[in-house]
Amino acid sequence: MEKRWNILEADQHTTANLQEALKINKTICRILTQRGIDSFDKARDFFRPQLSQLHDPWLMKDMDKAVQRIQQAFEINEKILVFGDYDVDGTTAVAAMFQFMNDLYGNVDFYIPHRYREGYGISKIGIDHAKEKGFSLIISLDCGIKSVELIQYAATLGIDFVVCDHHLPDKILPPAVAILNPKQEDCPYPYKELCGCGVGLKLMMALCQKIGLPDSTWQQYLDLVATAIAADIVPITGENRILAWYGLEKANTNPCPGIKALMDLGGIQKRMHITNLVFVIAPRINAAGRMDDARKAVQLFIEKDSTRARNFAEMLHSDNADRREADSSITEEALRMIEQDPEHIHKKSTLVYQEHWHKGVVGIVASRLIEKYYRPTIVLTRSGDYVAGSARSVAGFNLYEAIHACREHLLGYGGHFAAAGMTLLPEQVTAFATAFENAVSAQIKPEQLIPEIIIDAPLQFTEINPGFFSILSQMEPFGPENMRPVFIAKQVQDTGFSKIVKEQHIRFVLKQQQVTFTGIGFNMADKFPLLQQQQPLDIVFTLDENEWNGEKTIQLKMIDIRLSIPA
Repeated sequence: MEKRWNILEADQHTTANLQEALKINKTICRILTQRGIDSFDKARDFFRPQLSQLHDPWLMKDMDKAVQRIQQAFEINEKILVFGDYDVDGTTAVAAMFQFMNDLYGNVDFYIPHRYREGYGISKIGIDHAKEKGFSLIISLDCGIKSVELIQYAATLGIDFVVCDHHLPDKILPPAVAILNPKQEDCPYPYKELCGCGVGLKLMMALCQKIGLPDSTWQQYLDLVATAIAADIVPITGENRILAWYGLEKANTNPCPGIKALMDLGGIQKRMHITNLVFVIAPRINAAGRMDDARKAVQLFIEKDSTRARNFAEMLHSDNADRREADSSITEEALRMIEQDPEHIHKKSTLVYQEHWHKGVVGIVASRLIEKYYRPTIVLTRSGDYVAGSARSVAGFNLYEAIHACREHLLGYGGHFAAAGMTLLPEQVTAFATAFENAVSAQIKPEQLIPEIIIDAPLQFTEINPGFFSILSQMEPFGPENMRPVFIAKQVQDTGFSKIVKEQHIRFVLKQQQVTFTGIGFNMADKFPLLQQQQPLDIVFTLDENEWNGEKTIQLKMIDIRLSIPA
């Protein structure tokens, strides 16, 4: 699939001033400038994050009310239920808050709703469970901001709520005792992009300050917070960058037994990076809720005994193996359906439906289909008497608006710009597919159907050395709004030593201005004929470190290649 290359610009005057201040490579200064780091002080804070830079938790609206209500529960020995969603953000938040409250108070338990029996967020089943067991205060994490009617229902049963959430609030807020959510319009908290686990951490910080506990009381959960930040795809800026940086440091020096067990099972033997959290740790946590019951993810994180933690981790590992098998088989079946549809080539969207597909992986399958056919995509399956599905978008296209335009065919829907879910009656599938195609066709721009590679800067092979790579590595942790820098090098020659490995990948050996670098291009074997033409190439890549037989070398991690355009 051909891709658009978009090379970002940077203000030359600002870049030059920053280089003068920092005395480092100009290309790195250009990237920092693009990311809003345009002074010595901002660069110092970026490269040397400090926990002391975290904002005062009391700046968050309702923090005083939340702390007061929890202290009241302590004083009269109320039973407290920590309630969270079944994804990574929810389960890590619950695990951290439950341990914190249990160490502090003791009369506490946790609850994770079942993905298929209860659905997302606060559930009536969960509230009824709380009433039956005598809980009078629920602390909700990563959910609750939209649960107006359910929290009203809880109030009629004598159950109060403290809501810790980070999702965008509606105009009508639930009648909770306190709502901690920096995205509330009238919340003065300076940083708006915390994940649910991060909001929970701010509540722990405030409670520690109120009671007079040391900072180490909440800092012991930073590895869980970093996991939530990585998995929830929140910006790696401001407080999230600080929390992720220190959370990774804890994961690499003194992880909780649950994280350590997942690292071992995932084959992470050296230093863990945020990409390991995203691609190794998070899928195993998510798999618990997708394939079975996410409660065991919390049990993993609160387990102090390494042997028992290993047992829980193996359950999640097994769930993830089942998830991968379901994901793979459903993706193959969906691709065959698309290939057999002669009309699909003319469509601007993709929608596939089979009754037997596993509901827990349809969102992942939608993302896989976009990798092959770059279009807004919906994957549907049968769920009891209804059809349920997940949708994923392409860059820049508002998926939620397109689904909203088809609402007459739906029983319910929710989501945001890039991803959504919906339920409908089986007899509405065909009409919904037609309406969705029409909505996408009316709104999408032709260029949005071509994947775009955002390139940070041109880079000469002569600039790449251990010092350059060292500074680049200090820009970690990478993630949204601080992605791993992507480079372009022009007029590069193949040395003749490049080769296809394992039938799908290319091991590159490339030369520019008498400087040679090796590189790896995963799933790029179809590009090998370009190398055989022995013509100058333009390449897009990131930089990586390869370790072989104890020796570390810098290598290119290839993203795309094309023949150079003659000057």
